[in-house]
Amino acid sequence: MNFFNSPVHSWYSLYKRDLPWRNTRNPYLIWLSEIILQQTRIDQGLAYYSRFADEFPTISALADASEDQILKLWQGLGYYSRARNLHFTAKFIQLNYNGIFPEDYDAIRSLKGIGEYTAAAIASISFNLEYPTVDGNVFRVLSRFFGIPEPIDTSTGKKIFNELAKELIIGTDPGMHNQAIMEFGALQCTPKNPDCNQCPLNQRCFAFLNQKIAELPVKQNKTKQRDRYFNYLVLSCNSHTWLRKRVGNDIWKNLFEFPIIETDNEISIEELITQTEFQKLVSIANQSVIKNVSDWKIHILSHQRIHYRFVRVQLTDEIHVTTDLIRVNKEDIFNFAVPKLLETYLNEYVKSV
Repeated sequence: MNFFNSPVHSWYSLYKRDLPWRNTRNPYLIWLSEIILQQTRIDQGLAYYSRFADEFPTISALADASEDQILKLWQGLGYYSRARNLHFTAKFIQLNYNGIFPEDYDAIRSLKGIGEYTAAAIASISFNLEYPTVDGNVFRVLSRFFGIPEPIDTSTGKKIFNELAKELIIGTDPGMHNQAIMEFGALQCTPKNPDCNQCPLNQRCFAFLNQKIAELPVKQNKTKQRDRYFNYLVLSCNSHTWLRKRVGNDIWKNLFEFPIIETDNEISIEELITQTEFQKLVSIANQSVIKNVSDWKIHILSHQRIHYRFVRVQLTDEIHVTTDLIRVNKEDIFNFAVPKLLETYLNEYVKSV
């Protein structure tokens, strides 16, 4: 397999990006970088990695932090289950491994929030174990070079690619090898319009020689998205507003938000005020006025399209709220971890009060 490995490794030595997690073998920092970079661009994740590494330089420091601290620092990065799993696993390692990251692949793989790819990355980079990392970049490089038509999102396809990746890593510096192929896919063998004429693999690349660049890799299933409609009630009285902590197994678990009424579609404000939940929240006030209603906007998640708007409700008297609402001074509202779409709104909201 040297006809593939050697050009990729040489390319990597010349063109790899200088990233902080590439200058360490510390398994905690490798783990942290891998979790942050899941579903995240490197240019965005870099700042979060630096903040987490500075704020929580060790597993013990992360384990001792509160979940609210971690979610606040994670705010804006999305896929918040990653942060919750990161915290859970840090506490688990602290309790069961005396704060020392396990060195065995199976032990690493068994940790919450760590799948095959992340376990392989930690095992190979930190402990020099021959476990290949197969991500989207690797799928693309291997499918194009070797001409593999099997869909990458099927069990058969994943097995084919994993077996090939296992062959390629044998006898290499595993950490360097894994990073080299991923970097090659990210910078050279890009999803669209790769610079094949300058590619060191072009003399043997199946896709290049057979004009199949746009057709590989093959993906069989498209992600299905469902639509949801969120009406956020921004209750204001004097210098206070009210937030609610999201609970249950739903998006943004344990983040804070304004009280929300979810509807089946984009309803009018006249329809909204007839909703039972709206009446429960607002009618118990002595008097209230709908001050402003924002336009509907859309926030795209991997499996959901969130249609949302903000309804400003001005109260002339304090309301006797239910126990799941938290009374917050508007000056303190930025201390709470909120979803990205609320973060954007809060900047405008605080300026307007």
